[in-house]
Order: sequence, then structure tokens, then C-alpha cells
Amino acid sequence: MTNLDCSVCNCTYNKENSCCRDNIHVEGSTARMTEDTCCKSFAEQKGEAGISSMESAVKPTNIACDVANCIYNEDCRCDAEHIGIAGRDACNCSQTECASFRCK
Repeated sequence: MTNLDCSVCNCTYNKENSCCRDNIHVEGSTARMTEDTCCKSFAEQKGEAGISSMESAVKPTNIACDVANCIYNEDCRCDAEHIGIAGRDACNCSQTECASFRCK
């Protein structure tokens, strides 16, 4: 499992810059740059419908990864010890990115 930090503040699953999902999906099968990746699991927070205060942020996260050109991709799973998902003001998944992407 990978430790995941997330700066996508308006994602339903974001709590205190951490992801509350126990798994996410990163896409960008032909990515050559960070901007070519995205968090397919992003869900825009609508109004007050975010994560409840009782729910804790999950740090270790299973990450399915379609980014074949990333050095951390191991059999369609992220093998990095720690990654970050960026896209502070994202309204859809294409406005997010895996900030830890490193091209092979």
C-alpha cells in the first residue's frame, strides 16, 4: 500500500489533505508528463455532502495505475511508498494529476 496525500480540496473523499478512500485509480496510459495523468476516483464535493467528521482519513491506499510509463507502475499497481494527488480547484477528474509521476 502507498501513503497518499491529496491537495484536491473539493473532492468528496478529501479530509485534511488525505484521501478517505482505501483505493483510487490513476489514469494516463500514454502519459509523458504529470499533466497527462488524473485521479479517476475524483468526485466533486457538492455543498455539505463531504466526508463526515466521524470518518478518518485513510493513509495507506491501494492505487490501481494505468500509467504504463511511470517508474512506480508495477503490474498496473502503484509501487511508490508515497504519492501526491494535485488539483486544488478541480471540478472533474481531468483537472487532477498524480504529482508523483516519474516517466521511465
